[in-house]
Amino acid sequence: MSPHRRQQIFIVVGLTALAFNLRPVAVSVGPVLPELRAGLSMSATTAGVVTTLPVLCFAFFALLAPWAARTIGIHKVMLGSLALAALALFVRAEASNAAVFIGATVPALAGMATANVLLPSLVKRHFPHRIGLLTAIYSTALAVGLTLASVLTVPIAELGGSWRFGLAAWAVTAVLAALPWLGLIRHDVRPDPDGRATLSVRTIARTPLAWAMAVFFATQSMQAYAVFGWLPQIFRDAGYSAQTAGLLLGLTTAVSIPVSFVLPGLVVRVANPAPLILSLCACYLAGYVGLMLLPYAGAWAWSVLIGLGTGMFPLALTLIGLRARTSDGTAALSGFTQSVGYLLAAIGPFMMGALYDITGGWTDSLTVLAAFLVPQAAAGVLVSRPRYVEDELVDQPSSTRR
Repeated sequence: MSPHRRQQIFIVVGLTALAFNLRPVAVSVGPVLPELRAGLSMSATTAGVVTTLPVLCFAFFALLAPWAARTIGIHKVMLGSLALAALALFVRAEASNAAVFIGATVPALAGMATANVLLPSLVKRHFPHRIGLLTAIYSTALAVGLTLASVLTVPIAELGGSWRFGLAAWAVTAVLAALPWLGLIRHDVRPDPDGRATLSVRTIARTPLAWAMAVFFATQSMQAYAVFGWLPQIFRDAGYSAQTAGLLLGLTTAVSIPVSFVLPGLVVRVANPAPLILSLCACYLAGYVGLMLLPYAGAWAWSVLIGLGTGMFPLALTLIGLRARTSDGTAALSGFTQSVGYLLAAIGPFMMGALYDITGGWTDSLTVLAAFLVPQAAAGVLVSRPRYVEDELVDQPSSTRR
């Protein structure tokens, strides 16, 4: 086997292991949130802050990720992200109060946010002609990790006798995921010593395509993180036990596994993925209406429909890779899209917690989420038109591209 072939296999293994760990840091909190709140004397509003942290951290650190990849090296950044996340997750599991818990959650999310932004660029660099396949592989691994974190956190916590045990388990998987990257850092491309690139996040921000992508990414992330953070609580308020509520969230995330594997390939092959986007929006809408009308009796059906809706995430990742011509362009577009997108998406989970505090129910929160499907669908139609972000910079003076 040639060295190049071995490196590609290592990269696929590393991508898969890394993607598996991108969501447990965020979604493992939801299933044990009531126990966590009781153990740390956390109010519903503070819990809303905790469920909002993923999108806030992903927004801020998305801006730094392309620069870090250029100055340090993309493979070294991936290894460092996993190491940082693993250490912070161990600390978080031992937190004595809400402040320490939040303080440890931030660096854990920082590591995962950085890796999340650079995955499309890494695929573009190593597999430019296999974007659909590689995106399907790593987004499926991401969905598997998300599902297992949703389903297994409560049983692991019960096995260990505390919610701390359930959260600490995902620090172990992060350590294991770092191992393949130890063999990849020696293959890293030479970093740019001054961190400059022809295409930067600031440059990309001047294009209409980047803003359309950001709005699309923001609205789909708002839906997903609101669901991951609060869906178990919705089901528990409807009358289900903590374990069953975790299983229902697990069903939602499990549905996204086959969707994550199939959708990227479809997006690459079809000329216009807008019908796919509109169909997923309709699934979200049906699930939200069902939760408002029959939250207990129809819970399993609503979980499936919402799970189909979350397929918007691998679809968005695929479009990021398809809307740029180069690896640097993909990194810049990914950084801008995810930074602006996650910042706007922070409204979702925080709004859910705040409205629940005010109203004591979920109807108003779900109505607002449903309303945001309108701009999501509109932006999705815009980004479905085939074009490249670099082409929208052609007429700009060269000095503005620095």
